Amino acid sequence: MQQPCTQARHFTFYLLDGFTLHGFSAAIEALRLANDVAGRPVYGWHLVAADGAPAVSSCGTGIPVAAPLSAERNRFGRDADPGFIVICGGRKKPSADRALEAWLRSGARSNARLAGLGGGVYCLARAGLLDERRCAVHWEHFPDFSERFFIADPRQTAFEIDGGIYTCAGGNAPFDMFLHIIEEDLGRDVATRICEAALCERLRETGERQRLPLQARLGIDNPLLIRVIEKMEANLAEPLKLADMWPSTGLSRRQIERLFRREMGRTPARYYLDLRLERAHLLLITSSLQVIEIAVACGFSTASHFSRTYRERYGLTPQRSRLNEMERLRAGNDRKVVMAELRVA
Repeated sequence: MQQPCTQARHFTFYLLDGFTLHGFSAAIEALRLANDVAGRPVYGWHLVAADGAPAVSSCGTGIPVAAPLSAERNRFGRDADPGFIVICGGRKKPSADRALEAWLRSGARSNARLAGLGGGVYCLARAGLLDERRCAVHWEHFPDFSERFFIADPRQTAFEIDGGIYTCAGGNAPFDMFLHIIEEDLGRDVATRICEAALCERLRETGERQRLPLQARLGIDNPLLIRVIEKMEANLAEPLKLADMWPSTGLSRRQIERLFRREMGRTPARYYLDLRLERAHLLLITSSLQVIEIAVACGFSTASHFSRTYRERYGLTPQRSRLNEMERLRAGNDRKVVMAELRVA
């Protein structure tokens, strides 16, 4: 999997605990295909993890790495070309790591290009490298990330590039982002030929949406209904009055309610409340924010009102929901430890 670096453009992939193979392999494959299409080793890479032991992905697969972070920091100081540092994460929110964050800041000072895949964007933000910069954040992480990092400019897009820092939401997005890098280096023709080899129908551009359009996601095509739902999704922390949404559609309240019941199976008020509760659920399982902070972030005035409404929707309290997620993650980590021990044995 590893390739020796015999050329100028070199990538260091730092694998966080629980990184996703999907995003990581998408990035690596883009570089490999670029070498194949170019007919020469244009790109090289090596893998790094915190302690140098095989990095365990979200599915439990272990990936051997070339060096621990401590050795990489020493090598980094000696090399004239800082290259490209890529932090590979996943759905799991990474813990704070002072050594990693110091290394990233050192890389930025040395003019290294930096990238965060999936949850790797948290590492860049904690290092202070996303202050006042656009960054792509997965929609599941977006509520928590937005509450934590006020100075960053998070976007629910596939990938973003701002000031030499590259971020993407994970999934297929790393392939698109690395194709953009390859196009900058080798031209559009090479990028197009890579798409053909990978059976990829087109190159997504920076700033494109990461989620399906509402029409496809919800299975609706009524433009007036879509307009109202877009307003709802954009105003979850400070809910709008429903009466303020109708004038722009040209429909009466009764007509809108009939439309919602027919297309969404719920009243507008119920649908709006469910959107806020879904965001609250994401914050509960992906963040360490207090319940009252989550309540306020989702437009509830009191923790008691939020807890009562949440329980009616999900059948358990917010605290129990968070504990269930922690137990699920703990069980997954235990399985990974057992699998790692079996591989060693």
